[in-house]
Amino acid sequence: MSTPALLQHYQDKVVPALKEKLGYANVHQVPRLEKIVVTSCMGKAPDRKVAVDDAVIEIQKITGQRPSITYAKKSVANFKLRQGEVLGARVTLRGARMWEFLYRFIHITSPNIRDFRGISPKSFDGRGNYALGIADQSIFPEIELDQIKRQIGFDMIVVTTANTDAEGRALLSELGMPFRDLKKASETQAATA
Repeated sequence: MSTPALLQHYQDKVVPALKEKLGYANVHQVPRLEKIVVTSCMGKAPDRKVAVDDAVIEIQKITGQRPSITYAKKSVANFKLRQGEVLGARVTLRGARMWEFLYRFIHITSPNIRDFRGISPKSFDGRGNYALGIADQSIFPEIELDQIKRQIGFDMIVVTTANTDAEGRALLSELGMPFRDLKKASETQAATA
C-alpha cells in the first residue's frame, strides 16, 4: 500500500517547516495527528432507530469505515430517552484512512460548501485539538444527492499531539486546512459598514 499523499506532505514539508517555525530541537517534538473522530447524534429524531441506521450508512460512505453505534448512558425524560437506547454513531479514523479522509476534506469537500469563506480558527479546545460541525452530508462527494433520506449533521474532531492551540493551528494550517482569516474578515466588515 502506498503512502497517503497528505502523510507524505506532512513528512516532507510540514515537519521541517514546523520544526523551524516553532523552534523545536528534535523532530519528535513536532505535533502530529493522532486520530479523527466523526460522530453523529440523533437526539430529537422521532424515529431514532431508523435515523441512526441512516447515519451509519452515510458515515460509512464518507469515511470508508463502519461506525459503531452509541447508546444512551442514562435516561432523560425531557428528551424521551431511556438508558441503553440507540442514540447515534461514531467512527474513529487512524493511520492511512485518517490521512486520506483529511486530504479529501481539505481538497475536495470543503470547497464544495456553498459560500465557503474558510472554516473558523476558533474551535480549538485549549490542548491543540480541533472540532468542526458539519450541518449536512451532501457536501461530501461520496454521497449521492438523489439517495439522501434525511439531513444528517456530523461533528468532526481532529485530535493532535500539540500541547497548545497555537501549535495545533500551525499544524493544521501547514497541512492545508482552509482556516478563515479573521483579520481580513473584520477589516472587510468595517469597510462595508
